[in-house]
Amino acid sequence: MNSTLPPTLIERVLSKLGFSAQPEPTLENLRRIYASWCQRVPFDNVRKLIHARSGSTAPFPGNTAEDFLEAWLKHGTGGTCWAGAGAFQALLLSFSFTAVRGIGTMLVAPDLPPNHGTVRVTFGPEEYLVDCSVLHGEPLRLAEHEDTEVKHPAWGVRCIRRAGKSHIVWRPLHKLDGFECRLESFGATREDYANYYEKTRGWSPFNYELSVRLNQDDRVIGAAFGKAVSLETDGTTRERRIQQSERARLLIEDIGLSEEIVSQLPADVPTPPPPGSKTAKAAED
Repeated sequence: MNSTLPPTLIERVLSKLGFSAQPEPTLENLRRIYASWCQRVPFDNVRKLIHARSGSTAPFPGNTAEDFLEAWLKHGTGGTCWAGAGAFQALLLSFSFTAVRGIGTMLVAPDLPPNHGTVRVTFGPEEYLVDCSVLHGEPLRLAEHEDTEVKHPAWGVRCIRRAGKSHIVWRPLHKLDGFECRLESFGATREDYANYYEKTRGWSPFNYELSVRLNQDDRVIGAAFGKAVSLETDGTTRERRIQQSERARLLIEDIGLSEEIVSQLPADVPTPPPPGSKTAKAAED
């Protein structure tokens, strides 16, 4: 195994992902592993919210692959991008996939610095993106001279080449008309990810309100900024406001989190504008 993950941990993770034996590093097995991850490991900020509200100065939850995976096994939690991508890349390395950590920019506003972690896997000259936040269901082929896509009415994405870089067009649950993630570079280290993750301590859209996303059968379900949201198999979307009690029910019954971890989740508070933004400056005046 090409990994520092303990063999017993890998065995437990494989079992929960639905595998009875270690998969060989083939494209077909990458499809199987990633599809299972998208259906079983949520993108969520549950542990990050608990940690951020506690005032702890310790490293964020999921800062190591072992911490992320042990929490998933115990509580069903996932994590935000830096944690999820780091854990998935480490898991793929343990199966001898050629997997590297990537850095991207979610283009929620112009002129943003890099703010997203992702994973790329290569098979000879072929490159595939397997993103643990977007959860696009199957590996997305990356090509230098053509656009590519994952076709699916709920979690489908497109990759558009522009100005020499790949731009992933997808639908976050809080912005259903979609936006782009620009892929910046690949080959980031664990230390790079730890540093980017630490930079979110002062402000992040995931430090204040619940955000969770998971593929369920042929749908996408979750919650974002006080709303329960689903992307349906016919291409339609549904969203509605939810209260604290219903938020807990969604996390436990639909997403599969433990009652223990959900009971620790603080109430949402309004997300303030990013420090230094025009909105924040206007609020100060």
